[in-house]
Amino acid sequence: MRAAVTGANGFVGSALVRRLARDGHDVTACVRALPGAGGDPWRCAVQPVAVGDIHASTDWARALDGVSVLVHTAARVHVMHETADDALSAFREVNVAGTVNLARQAAAAGVHRMVLVSSVKVLGESTAPGRPFTAQDTAAPQDAYARSKQEAEDGLRQVAADTGMAWVVVRPPLVYGPGVRANFGALVGWLRRGMPLPLGGVTQNRRSLVALDNLVDFLVLCTQHPQAPGHHFLVSDGEDLSTAALLTRLGQAMHRPARLLPVPPASLAWGAALLGRRALALRLLGSLQVDMSATQHITGWRPPVSVDDGLRQVVRELAP
Repeated sequence: MRAAVTGANGFVGSALVRRLARDGHDVTACVRALPGAGGDPWRCAVQPVAVGDIHASTDWARALDGVSVLVHTAARVHVMHETADDALSAFREVNVAGTVNLARQAAAAGVHRMVLVSSVKVLGESTAPGRPFTAQDTAAPQDAYARSKQEAEDGLRQVAADTGMAWVVVRPPLVYGPGVRANFGALVGWLRRGMPLPLGGVTQNRRSLVALDNLVDFLVLCTQHPQAPGHHFLVSDGEDLSTAALLTRLGQAMHRPARLLPVPPASLAWGAALLGRRALALRLLGSLQVDMSATQHITGWRPPVSVDDGLRQVVRELAP
């Protein structure tokens, strides 16, 4: 199989390139810029192809030459402190116009299948405990990033309908693995420093996560499985954890106790609201679960990595 991966220097993209190359596939690794030319350090053994910034006019011809399957992981991602004056327009330029332009050029170049890495945030920001998102749920994006990902999905489906190219959409929840940053990386740092965390009382929420290796394994399956095209897939590790349980098991992976203080979640939510940190409180105190039974029924996939193994992989690279 000749596959192209966009965002090939990113957290998910670089791991996917390594896996495809290890499996013996011919991989085109698409990056914004080559190392030494304003790009990030290259993390894959495959020689990269620079495509420049992603927008409605990006030229993908060289990257798509001879490619049969395309996995689009590149995106303008959700950020905690947005600096763009018009966040939705900024997200749309990359995530919508850039994706549609790529899809059209891919179809014209003879790409048979395009796999889009989207986000569970397309379905919303939270779920009631025990009532996970399902593959049949209607999209309900709550912020500019999620809205742009929904519109990217819509655009890909339209290009596929116009051209006959097969499409697959994967909507992962929080992805964790070696090198993870953002909120999960912050949790790891807090635990490593032995900081007391007021999250011991957050035991009733449930969060779905997906280990990087699990997501990559499923994306590889989506490039080839005959029943994958035409579906929106939810994917996770198959075990949902409360915030307190996640921190406890992350501490166990580090071989050090998580110092959790039993502060009532209602008090934490009140304090977060006073500090203007409602969004952070929602992620730490609320639930966001996915039901991947449809994914398993259609593809037969089971996550090869357990939560505990995934957490051990996160901390294995950390200095003692």
